[in-house]
Amino acid sequence: MKGDLDAVVVGAGPNGLAAAITMARAGRSVLVLEAATSPGGGARSAELTLPGFVHDVCSAIHPLAAVSPFFASVPLARHGLELLPFEIPLAHPIDGGRAGLLYQSLDDTAAGLGVDGRAWRQVIGWTAQRWDRVAPAVLGPVLRPPRHPVTLAGFGLRAAPPATWVARRFSTDEGAGLFAGCAAHSFMPLTRPLSTSFGMMLAASGHRANWPAARGGTGAITRALVDLLVELGGEVLTSSPVRSMADIPRSRAVLFDVTPRQLLAVAGDELSGNYRRRLERFRYGPGVFKVDYALREPVPWTNDGCRRAGTVHLGGSVAEVAAAEHEVARGRHSQRPFVLVGQQSLVDPSRAPAGRHTLWTYCHVPNGSDVDMTEAIEGQIERFAPGFRDIVLARHVAGAGWYEAHNANNVGGDINGGSFNGLQLLFRPTVSLHPYRTSNPRLFLCSSSTPPGGGVHGMCGFHAAESALATVLR
Repeated sequence: MKGDLDAVVVGAGPNGLAAAITMARAGRSVLVLEAATSPGGGARSAELTLPGFVHDVCSAIHPLAAVSPFFASVPLARHGLELLPFEIPLAHPIDGGRAGLLYQSLDDTAAGLGVDGRAWRQVIGWTAQRWDRVAPAVLGPVLRPPRHPVTLAGFGLRAAPPATWVARRFSTDEGAGLFAGCAAHSFMPLTRPLSTSFGMMLAASGHRANWPAARGGTGAITRALVDLLVELGGEVLTSSPVRSMADIPRSRAVLFDVTPRQLLAVAGDELSGNYRRRLERFRYGPGVFKVDYALREPVPWTNDGCRRAGTVHLGGSVAEVAAAEHEVARGRHSQRPFVLVGQQSLVDPSRAPAGRHTLWTYCHVPNGSDVDMTEAIEGQIERFAPGFRDIVLARHVAGAGWYEAHNANNVGGDINGGSFNGLQLLFRPTVSLHPYRTSNPRLFLCSSSTPPGGGVHGMCGFHAAESALATVLR
């Protein structure tokens, strides 16, 4: 691009690309600068193990992409994106061959949970049936007038208690475990207030739109976003690290798809002292330890439902899941961690050679951990799928340090852009009526360190771009 730009976006993750697309659709000139050799941030795919095996490097299963108002507003299918649903979006196995199963149908899920069907309808069904009123408020900044205040108040009352309290409403390990596994996506101890909100939203999103995978790998989402941006007149430059404001071309606005730590390093001198101090208090959450597998055949789960599920949560009972997350919050490593498993190749044959399969797994670890959790992860898989190790062809191991080296936004292995504990669950990166604005009127933050937080949904970028369009780019 020649001449001064309306906007420059630093970082080509889903939020940075969403911000750029939003501005380009409004007729503004925009350039995206990405430090890595390829765009995507947490939405990339690669052959990590063996040739022909396509693995999702970070994000893999996309319930939030399927329900994102931003994604729904742009023609990504025309640019090749296809989200593939699973027969069973989620399974949570219990010892003895049992499992709680989440189907896209609320009725089928409730029926499968038997005596816990009524509790599931009360805890999860309430949100699923009011999704169109709840989601727009939850997937944006908190301090703005809601369109449906009575519904949002009802959600808030239901979401406020700790997940361990709400889990008591279930009579079986299957029902309680299915809910607790969803709540554990918060990276918070399940004894913390508002941990229930994650379980409610994620489970309800499954009833609304499944928990799909992108055909060809998560990188297909990035390719579709980049193609759309280019079609709209925008541009993405890779291998273009931004170390200071001097690396950014002249523009009316700059939007940063980075966390507060990188924003301070690049633009600290452009920010007020008070705002800098507030950003310096921003806290990062637990990291992740991930193992990708190339498999000779599908995982030999004891429970048949797990063999058909896109996502499998391994942790056992509510007490076990809560104990594992409590250990991480205390800075320790659980010997029986809560493990998240993705089985994308069940619905996407392009992920592996004919007859072979991929497996995507990770567990939570303390921020900055250097402990190898491979054995602990495989122990949990073997617990519910005896003989698993016998079908492994190759592994790719990535700890917290690997993730930070791969993407500077993953500070200490934190893939959520910051801790959700305390006020940061509701107010990110600081308590503010305008969380995407900084103290400098032309600088904006559009990363997962702003509401609504982590996930491939683009809403942080969309809201930040809307803020820029309403102020400096009017």
